[in-house]
Amino acid sequence: MTQPKTSKPALEASPGQEHDGSARWRSPRGAADGITRVRDPLSWRAEWGRQWGRRRTLVAFGLLLSLPLILVIAFAFGDDAENRRGSAASRIFDLAQSGAANFSLVVVFLASELLLILIAALFCGDAVPSEASWSSLRYLLVAPVRRARLLTSKAVIGLASTALATALLPAWALLVGGIAYGWDPLTNPLGENLTWGQFLPRLVLACGYIFITLLPIAAIAFWLGTRSDAPLAAVGGAVLINILANILDQLDALEPYRNALPGHYGRAWQDALAIEPQWTDMVHGTLWSLVWAVAFTLLAYRRFRRVDILS
Repeated sequence: MTQPKTSKPALEASPGQEHDGSARWRSPRGAADGITRVRDPLSWRAEWGRQWGRRRTLVAFGLLLSLPLILVIAFAFGDDAENRRGSAASRIFDLAQSGAANFSLVVVFLASELLLILIAALFCGDAVPSEASWSSLRYLLVAPVRRARLLTSKAVIGLASTALATALLPAWALLVGGIAYGWDPLTNPLGENLTWGQFLPRLVLACGYIFITLLPIAAIAFWLGTRSDAPLAAVGGAVLINILANILDQLDALEPYRNALPGHYGRAWQDALAIEPQWTDMVHGTLWSLVWAVAFTLLAYRRFRRVDILS
């Protein structure tokens, strides 16, 4: 992506104007006065349409929504409870079949380990490189539109899509689990119960926290997207950094510095669903996630404002 910034911004038509074949757009009602109106060509609605017009967005949501269905099918064809060993995993999966609340919790747990991370990296890391790979980025910048405005629209829509995925998954899992296993409230491995009135607000809070913990990965992918024309490089690079951070997080020798790593408090959302919820780790995880997200977002803006656009 290298081409010097244009010194003369192009002009775009406002609604009701016609293009005369030159670089100027003139209104048929007032072309003689020589006044040409300029507006931002990349609206939020247009960027949202571009996001949902990409096949990878539909594929990502399709995979996300298929996860509860795949689990129901897997449980239906799996061994009976008495034929399985009494491992912790088997007990958790047995509880997943005890009702909609438990099933949705297992689905959210499985998705938060990798699938939601991939989706956050995809939606935020692919936004800028996809334009560059289609050779349309330089035309958007000459359209005219400020670079910061263009980057902001792509970041906001990418995060909005990630938030939608994070909210849609538990709602869909509740529906699928309720149809498949009934509408019993949450039961933990100790036999303690949370009523629906207690469970639903805490599930919303847990999903909100999961979204916050996805912000560092989204910001890293976004920053890498401003440095590469290849969407796969941005998405794969962010996921690779997340894997590396998880490996470093397992090293006790890095204590207490590993607490600052992205993902260290990634499972703290489970504390919100305990009978007596604990908030300390969630607060720490929120603060560190915001620090990483802001840092890499600023790096992305700094890079994009200075880089020359070729494609």
